[in-house]
Amino acid sequence: MKQALMYGAGNIGRGFIGQLFHMSGYEISYIDVNMAVIDKLNADGQYPVYITDGDDYREYLVTGVHGVNGRDNEAIAEAMANADIMATAVGVNILKFIAAPFAGGVRRRMEKGIEAPLNVIICENMIEADKYFAGLVKENLNDEEKKYFDTHIALVEPSIGRMVPATPKEIAEKNPLAVCVEPYCELPVDKNAFKGEIPSIKNMVPFAPFDFFIRRKLFMHNMSHALTSYFGALRGYTYIWEANGDPEIRKMAEAALAEASAALNKEYGVPLTELKAFSDNLIERFDNKLLGDTIERVGRDTKRKLSVNDRLVGAALLCEKHGIAAPYITAGIAAGLHFAPASDESSCEVAKAAKESGVYSALATYCGIASDAPLAKAVEACYKKIGEGTAIGALLA
Repeated sequence: MKQALMYGAGNIGRGFIGQLFHMSGYEISYIDVNMAVIDKLNADGQYPVYITDGDDYREYLVTGVHGVNGRDNEAIAEAMANADIMATAVGVNILKFIAAPFAGGVRRRMEKGIEAPLNVIICENMIEADKYFAGLVKENLNDEEKKYFDTHIALVEPSIGRMVPATPKEIAEKNPLAVCVEPYCELPVDKNAFKGEIPSIKNMVPFAPFDFFIRRKLFMHNMSHALTSYFGALRGYTYIWEANGDPEIRKMAEAALAEASAALNKEYGVPLTELKAFSDNLIERFDNKLLGDTIERVGRDTKRKLSVNDRLVGAALLCEKHGIAAPYITAGIAAGLHFAPASDESSCEVAKAAKESGVYSALATYCGIASDAPLAKAVEACYKKIGEGTAIGALLA
């Protein structure tokens, strides 16, 4: 049977990519350092995916699964040597920790004389995650191994659009491997990045050129999701669906999406009607109560999510590049600087810096925005209004 290897047995790995691999006829091995998950995968050999369907769930059973200890480099190398296709979903901050074990797998394939290419779908929320990870891996390879990597290993960027939040408590209590997902299940990937024949994966759609899809995901889906979270936190909401149901917050998200759409239209020539339809679909998906998606999960780690090339600041800068005013995205950045859940060290650090050292200093340190930039001035003005208790609907009045 065809073998798929998933580096990361979290919600995206099990609830999206793993499901697609299973639907495509693969046996799946998961690499993870969470031994409770690995042991249960090996004990059960299957797990359920709960797909939201109106007011109820539809269960999909993923079978033929195995677990690999993420601290056992020998086991990882052997699993990579046996893989026909592979993916990662570990989180951008973890890529540096898996680079050496991954390099060991590359080395093992070369030692065994495996000529078949290994296509690896890099499911991380980062522009050019493929190039970033390639650099990390090559630090662990010698010159001969680097040549093999360049000719036999393909790192493929996807656009992960499916929402897979933390599993609701009542479902996780029944089975800790269970995952709750939305129905949307399309996986656009960079067609030009594959080596050899493109594998046949259910719902995987190869596109070229692919840069537009990466930016659409980051500057529309991720941007509006984070913005909804940051304004939702200001209103004291717990769930994204609650914030999305607030008329003022929904208006902010819709207007920010219109700004990002205008910029993407200028950058890539994609029709505004197509981008508007995508925006409308996103807003409807944020209403999904059964996902139980929380404000804290969606907004957490502002050190990354407010960085210069990421969802909000990146979208604002693309608007600036094309001379498009982006007051709503700007307001989202300001709201993000106020975001500080107690359990979120990254966001608390950024919020503390904005409060104690000033917005201009925080923007320069964490967002890559110069203190004298017009965007910095606009964010600072909005941040101050939020701090004074100005209603969300009046922030841009």
